[in-house]
Amino acid sequence: MNVAIIGPTGYVGIELLRLLYKHPHVNIHSIHSSSKVDTPLHEYFPHVHGMLSLQLEEIDVEKIAKACDVVFFATPSGIAKELALPFIDKGIRIIDLSGDFRLQEEGMYEQWYKNQPAPMSYVQQAVYGLSEWNKENIRDANVLSNPGCYATAALLGLAPLLVHGVIEEDSIVIDAKSGVSGAGKSPTMMTHFPETNENIKIYRMNEHQHIPEIEQQLAKWNKNVAPITFSTHLLPVTRGIMATMYGKVKKEESIERLINLYKECYQDCSFVRIQEKGIYPSIKQVYGSNCCDIGIAYDERTSRVTIVSVIDNVMKGAAGQAVQNFNIMYGLDERTGLDFLPIFP
Repeated sequence: MNVAIIGPTGYVGIELLRLLYKHPHVNIHSIHSSSKVDTPLHEYFPHVHGMLSLQLEEIDVEKIAKACDVVFFATPSGIAKELALPFIDKGIRIIDLSGDFRLQEEGMYEQWYKNQPAPMSYVQQAVYGLSEWNKENIRDANVLSNPGCYATAALLGLAPLLVHGVIEEDSIVIDAKSGVSGAGKSPTMMTHFPETNENIKIYRMNEHQHIPEIEQQLAKWNKNVAPITFSTHLLPVTRGIMATMYGKVKKEESIERLINLYKECYQDCSFVRIQEKGIYPSIKQVYGSNCCDIGIAYDERTSRVTIVSVIDNVMKGAAGQAVQNFNIMYGLDERTGLDFLPIFP
């Protein structure tokens, strides 16, 4: 299948290109930018020199639509909500890795993204691509909205508890931490090396744009879910997310029952790996992979369950999940182009 990538010069875009380059069912027809036209990709990323001879092209809707089956948008939020619309009108499948088509409720995008949304008629066509929990809808999707990185880690970690009504719906607390690549390629004072190195910072306290996305999906699983407490921190590492989540159980539980519940929920999910009792995952063990590793703890004294969920934010949190969704859309094995071990050390 021929695909085009719009926005390949960011961290997510170049990771997406790396995955699709080796995908056995994909031909990267073209890559596109609105500001860097006619520039060879290796001028931005020297590591592709001699391997990829692609050159950035202008975004010509007619030309792209005529040649391609799927268009990936690896652009920052606020771009796809305009550029993707003519492709949708032409019946070209799109996979958007930004937040432009995630929030289904009127007014939420304006509130959390501080921008005007795409027309709701387009947003309502979008399928939320949480791969392990929405496969039926993903298969038929023409507009696929790829989940956010924090949302992916949190939702995969919380899903079994909410779907099966294990925890009190008003007790959810999520404490999440991300590597610097999650802030994007453009440098800021927060991501400046002297500010980040040997440091940890909390940011966007109670106002991160993934909050409504997480709450929206949790409410689909359990209509009684209350607003969550969600905090985000920046770690002095390049890649990775660790989301530590807490909830109070409704009745007495055991760690054995909880681990079995997770294993049953994810028994057919190649990329979700449930840890054994007393073992909790680290970011390093999923580095460079499409895996989500989950550990579970239960404190009988407080009746609280603690879930630790780790992913590579650029992979399972973005480009990897986008390719996984592409595979589902086209009836391919989900592991196609993604079936490789994490990088270690």
